[in-house]
Amino acid sequence: MNTMTSGHLVVIRDSFAERQLDLLKKALAADQVIPYLGPGLLEIRSAGPPVPHTPEAVAAALNKRAPAPSKIRTNMWSVAQYIEQRRHRRTLQVWMAEIFAAPVVPTILHAWLATLPLSVIVDSWYDGAMRAALIQTRRTDVVEIQGVTRAHEIGDIWTKAYDLSGILLESAPAAKTVLYAPHGGARPAANFLVADSDYVEVLSEIDIQTPIPDLVKERRASRGLFFIGCRFNDQMLRTYARQIMKRSNGPHFAAIDTATLTKNERRFLAASAITVIDMPTGQAAARLVGLGETLHEANRGIV
Repeated sequence: MNTMTSGHLVVIRDSFAERQLDLLKKALAADQVIPYLGPGLLEIRSAGPPVPHTPEAVAAALNKRAPAPSKIRTNMWSVAQYIEQRRHRRTLQVWMAEIFAAPVVPTILHAWLATLPLSVIVDSWYDGAMRAALIQTRRTDVVEIQGVTRAHEIGDIWTKAYDLSGILLESAPAAKTVLYAPHGGARPAANFLVADSDYVEVLSEIDIQTPIPDLVKERRASRGLFFIGCRFNDQMLRTYARQIMKRSNGPHFAAIDTATLTKNERRFLAASAITVIDMPTGQAAARLVGLGETLHEANRGIV
């Protein structure tokens, strides 16, 4: 069966999946949909990911620096909180900057997205590959808005805006493209929302949308979201995706290999009316950029 519904989860497969990706490619080029990029995109690089590409991998990297209790050892947010409480916030920030210090060369998908007149790009990981792709295109009409920890802030500050040279802006200008990194980013200023404490106030306010930038709220209203390289196997990831989708026009799509989905992911996708394109990330990315081979193969010459 090429298209099926399982517990209200809509899944598109085979040639129908390819056709849907072709439609999404046109929609992206026409600025009708917002790409929501996850760390799974790092896996499709031929050289492998130079930085951690899952919360579990970040937790493991932090554990090498300060072993956490076994019951929380695989949970990035809890391990980060443990370090913050025992070694100070500054130590956590320095270690996260070290873990994500290696520059990540953008994939061909990042490079292609950087050429499009997109109103919003959501980058949900810390690596900065999308930012690097936009810099490589020498775009001057981009503003990056990053989520910031409240640990260092006084007042109602949830985000900070930067131009692509890394200059901190007093406010986010209405640039053509907003690169929104809700969890922060390694560059230009090592902003990381990573510890449980970072999210305490954010999660208390996110239901009324306070932490989400006005430009993102305005521009999502007439668009849907397309998730690629994303997983939703943690409540934190599901909460952020749900709130960023809130009050957007839709429809929403996600390219995911359904064989790997957990029960909680299936429930979330169904409840959020996200249509699943049943295809591995590399294959879906290759289809979007018009390659017959996998993106892993196509990237061999550049990474």
